Amino acid sequence: MPVYSKYADHILLNLLKEDDQLAYTEIFERYSRVLINHAYKMLGQDEANDVVQEVFLTLWNKRNEITLTGSLSSYLYKAVKNRVLNHIAHEKVVSRYADSISSFIENDYVLADSNIREKELEAIIEKEIGLLPEKMREVFLLRKVEELSYDEIALQLNITDKTAKQQVYNSMKILRQKLKPFFGIFIW
Repeated sequence: MPVYSKYADHILLNLLKEDDQLAYTEIFERYSRVLINHAYKMLGQDEANDVVQEVFLTLWNKRNEITLTGSLSSYLYKAVKNRVLNHIAHEKVVSRYADSISSFIENDYVLADSNIREKELEAIIEKEIGLLPEKMREVFLLRKVEELSYDEIALQLNITDKTAKQQVYNSMKILRQKLKPFFGIFIW
């Protein structure tokens, strides 16, 4: 079996393009910590982890389309930087939106049916969580409901913490996609 840790980045990238999962794992092992530290300087720990997970998920999903003009490390750094900037821009939009909602509520425009809408949305969310694949749902509930750390989940389910993180990331992506149509209806 080849020792992937000894391979240069360009060799790993070529193997990745051939759907070699061990090459992907080596790239992840080689760069994830330093990329998280890079993102952490601009975001918090959870956001930095999420951003790096998104970059690596995109790397895997677009492995056959990637053409580098520079090094793999500079490509990954740039991808993380762009995700961080998008995240910060999104947070500013969310903050402005939250401020406008607060202003709306402070001006006594409380909606009578907000509790009903909240319960309907909770029921829809619970239904969609129930439709997740069994293992993904289990990891998601341990993280988001029982608030266990990724290490605790890994220990409890006998999986790696990276697998736990990936399962939570995948479940959040599925739920966001499934629930997106409801947010416009239930907000107001």
